[in-house]
Amino acid sequence: MSESEHRATERGSAAPRPARQLLFDHAAATPMRESVRRALASAEPLANPASTHREGQRARAVLEEARERLAATLGAHPTEVVLTSGGTESINLALKGAWWASRDARSSEALVVPVAEHHATLDAVEWLERQGAAVRWVGVDGSAVTDADAFAAALADGAAVATMLVASNELGSMQPVDAVADAAARAGVPLHLDAVGTFGHVPLRFDETGAALMSVASHKLGGPHGVGALVVRRDARLQALHHGGGQQRGLRSGTQDALGASLFALAAEEAQAELAAESARLRAETDRILALAASIEGVRVLAAPDRLPHIAHLVVEGAEGESLQFLLDEAGFAVSNGSACSAGVARESHVVRACGVTGVAPLRLSLGRTTTAEDVDALLAALPAAIARARSL
Repeated sequence: MSESEHRATERGSAAPRPARQLLFDHAAATPMRESVRRALASAEPLANPASTHREGQRARAVLEEARERLAATLGAHPTEVVLTSGGTESINLALKGAWWASRDARSSEALVVPVAEHHATLDAVEWLERQGAAVRWVGVDGSAVTDADAFAAALADGAAVATMLVASNELGSMQPVDAVADAAARAGVPLHLDAVGTFGHVPLRFDETGAALMSVASHKLGGPHGVGALVVRRDARLQALHHGGGQQRGLRSGTQDALGASLFALAAEEAQAELAAESARLRAETDRILALAASIEGVRVLAAPDRLPHIAHLVVEGAEGESLQFLLDEAGFAVSNGSACSAGVARESHVVRACGVTGVAPLRLSLGRTTTAEDVDALLAALPAAIARARSL
């Protein structure tokens, strides 16, 4: 242990436990905004927006206004916004729907997928493999950044659909969206972007990405859980997963959640309005965390310099991820060692492994609009001691 770690450990051992648990896992879900809470508390009951009576049409008006507002924040046309139950459904609709549409057209049955994607993508792709899809995997570098040249090469023979995160959901590294979108356009392959963890945190407009499909979710930016959207370009070919009333261009049948859509739109508008100021503030705080990490022997930062502003990801040698997470939880800090969708599963992070790193404890510290400088001070005081303790177990 270095001298600086010894000193920090001594400080951390004396650091008081916060009066409440401090959330450093905003990348999993960030608390609902106060404006969203108020709107939810005062909302009147809504009828089925597909009903033709007056109350149904009132609900339909709320729904379509929300779709228009959400489209404006996304840089999309309202008809392109297909409301879903969240990111996982959106990703499944994009990948399975595009693959089925391509198969029906007797076109390519291949998928182009980077190896460090979110499990919602990887598990959907694994299912499609069992249905006969051929998967062309694309590698990433030591910062989990997709190899754009390898991605372009994988597109050369055509594909049913290609997919990529806008930014790594674990490390926060921004991905080469422009280069990949250009390559997909040249190959005539529809590109899906997973923007679930990115929308509301960096400037992003669907109409400027060149993508055919893009997934987003409400709970990542202060809206309600269980609400999301798949943006579907008007010329994109897609088969539905659900069949029923033919709502939303026939791509997602079922009774639509008008209130949820309205709350999602409100959260997205607020996130967009505060984006520049919040990004600068949160980047300054995550930079402080990464600076401390650099002073501790055996702690590394894998993320690329071009990263999401609210995520500080570390890997700690000589410790186990579950132990480090437990110790920080006991000290009053809610943290993560990977994606929330794989929480509770004791296994190495596939993203860190794809970076060529094994045998380390990954730690994702993600901040949000409720995170204060004092919260970060408390974390910085406790983190070295938790690392030292985890190493001693």
